Parts: sequence; C-alpha cells; structure tokens
Amino acid sequence: MKKYMKIVVASFVIAVLLGSIPFESACTQLENDVLRLHILANSDSESDQELKLKVRDRILCDISPLYNGVKSKKEALEITEDNLSLVESIAAKVIKSSGYNYDVSASIKNKYFNTRYYENFTMPAGMYDTLEITIGDAKGKNWWCVMYPTLCVGAACEKSMKDDLSDSEFEVITSNEIEFRFKIVEYFERISTLFN
Repeated sequence: MKKYMKIVVASFVIAVLLGSIPFESACTQLENDVLRLHILANSDSESDQELKLKVRDRILCDISPLYNGVKSKKEALEITEDNLSLVESIAAKVIKSSGYNYDVSASIKNKYFNTRYYENFTMPAGMYDTLEITIGDAKGKNWWCVMYPTLCVGAACEKSMKDDLSDSEFEVITSNEIEFRFKIVEYFERISTLFN
C-alpha cells in the first residue's frame, strides 16, 4: 500500500511539474520583455517614505514622454541608459527641495524579484532588468512598477500591456491562476539564481 501511495504522489508531482512548463516558459519570456522601475527609500520612517513617493511622482511625470512610441524593451533600455543622469537630477531636485541632503543614484541592474501582486496584475518571480533608484541609505521599503511595456502597471494600463506582450505573457500577468503555480516558478527561479 505504501509503495502504491508513493507512486500516486510521484505521479501527481510529475503531472504538476509538466503542466507548469508552458506557464514557466511564459514567465521566463516576461523577464526578457519587461523593464521595471524600483525605488528604494532611505528608511522606513514616515518622512522618508513620503519622500520616496514624491521622487516617484516627479520621475514618472518628467520621463514618461521619453517612452512615447517605444516599440521594444531594447529601445526602452537604450532610452533609460541615455537618461540616467536626468533621472538622478530629477530625484536630487525633489530631495533637496523637500529639505533633505540624501545622495541619490540611478542605475540599470538585472536583479531578482519575488512574485509581486499589483491590482489586477501579477508579475512572476524572476531576474528582471530594472532601473533602480536608491535614496540615501536605501534601507527603507521599496516601490516598483513596470516601465516597459507601460510606464506603470495598473488597470488603466491593461490595453497597452496587451498590445506589447505575447498572449501567453499577458495571460500570466492577468490570470487568476492558483498561487501555487507562481510558487513553483518562484522556487525554480531561486534555484537558478544560485548558479548565476
């Protein structure tokens, strides 16, 4: 009986893993097609968190025109690289005008994110190219969004996200899949980062 149960459990695990392969493939493709924005606050104090949101608002407002008509992540990355000093300058002005003396830096990194849930969207775990903005000690709670294919993820962005992602990628971020499938992907992503 124990042997039979082991076979049933092993068969179930194999079936779940095989069923997750197309889903995991779409998640991996998202990593290649998405550019994220990640802002790290100086600390978790209320004032530092408010400052982070002020920096976010000003950056999103000032740089959004740069991305009008962008057709690929490669193009979005090039625009971002060409404007890192502009992003730093915008953030520095907000910080100074708010009465702070924090350093700020902007850089493009390829970094790991856990699965993130945002309104009607879910971004699966993985290694994503990211415009990272650090304020001061960068030890506070962070804020993130998707810069490409849209400037920020939200229900209003659904149409343009659908236009710029493949059907399977769009299905991954908008589906009501059981959280378990995302956990499987996250598990394999964590393992793969150990070998990078």
